[in-house]
Amino acid sequence: MSKAKVGFLTEIRYCCNEKRFPPQESENRVRGTLNPFGTNAHHGLRGPLSLGYVGAWLSIIAAVLLIAPRMQAQQTAQSEQSVSHTAGGSVHGLVTGDDGSVYEGVRVELEVAPGNDPLTIAQQTDSGGAFNFANLPAGPFKITVSSDGFATQEIKGVLRAGEAYDARTIVLRVAGASSNVVVSAGSRVEIAQAQLNLEEKQRVLGVFPNYYVAYDRNAAPLSAGQKFQLAWKTSVDPVTWIMTGTIAGAEQASNTFAGYGQGAQGYGKRFGATYTDSFTATMLGGAVLPVVFKQDPRYFYKGTGTTKVRAMYAIANAVICKGDSGRWQPNYSGIIGGLAAGGISNLYYPASNRSGIDVTFENTLIGTAESAVQNLFQEFVVRRMTPRLPHYAADAN
Repeated sequence: MSKAKVGFLTEIRYCCNEKRFPPQESENRVRGTLNPFGTNAHHGLRGPLSLGYVGAWLSIIAAVLLIAPRMQAQQTAQSEQSVSHTAGGSVHGLVTGDDGSVYEGVRVELEVAPGNDPLTIAQQTDSGGAFNFANLPAGPFKITVSSDGFATQEIKGVLRAGEAYDARTIVLRVAGASSNVVVSAGSRVEIAQAQLNLEEKQRVLGVFPNYYVAYDRNAAPLSAGQKFQLAWKTSVDPVTWIMTGTIAGAEQASNTFAGYGQGAQGYGKRFGATYTDSFTATMLGGAVLPVVFKQDPRYFYKGTGTTKVRAMYAIANAVICKGDSGRWQPNYSGIIGGLAAGGISNLYYPASNRSGIDVTFENTLIGTAESAVQNLFQEFVVRRMTPRLPHYAADAN
């Protein structure tokens, strides 16, 4: 048994009679729906002009030509500042995440600078992720969108008198942790939860869950509750049940674990044993022991450097992991979790298929080697097969 941090490829391992199952996907993080265009369409009305309308328009044009010089002189006498302070303009837009989910309660600050008299207004997005600043003076402006755990976004433009400026969709992306930023324990948990919500949407080929992989190498450490959340959602994901049923059927067809017999009873026993293997390994290696040893059960994708450097990094991660402190350390959680899960399986497998302690250690070593292979696939292959991943800044290390 190896650590429960590589999800998609662990599914494949079952075809080789391994008894671990992968991390799985969770529900969406944010309520609401998104208009993909960021704004509604506006429609005008047009129609043919009659001769009466033409005459009226000619009269108006003539009057304008007669009084235009006087109006121009009056406008020249007015200051540019008074013109720029003409009210009636507005700025509106929508704030979403990378996956298109709208964000409620995000702070949006607008700074309008008509002439030398700047005006700053702030508000929070509504339940639909929208914001709208009305009755604004004309002039250059800057929008600043910020929320804890996300990179601040800025948009600049020029608002004309009476204009309804559409800032369209502003996408907030998760900010990487920084040693130069001091955050509280509460904010760390919020940041980790936001990042975890993104990871729980990772599905290879859009089907197979793969959220025990952190593509943000600076991802915040998980709290104890978040480690159990991840392990639990792994265990109850529909794909887990489908794969468990498929494996149990294949074992029955080949009469693997003959002591279970055939028929519905035999299938039920195989299904139960396979699911218990998955549940035990995930809970021990992905939650209980990571909490005890203060370790992170995820694989942190590198993605930079030479092929050799990345390959060595992936192989090393079979026996090391990140601690909650951010430092690398021996992967006690994965190795001991594999040993414990293998020992527990002897309680419910047929007597003829139970293994002694020497075989349990041997299987753990094999599982560790398999983790190295899985990590290589994660590093070089799986990301390309995972659609709609957020774009993270490359790590320079």
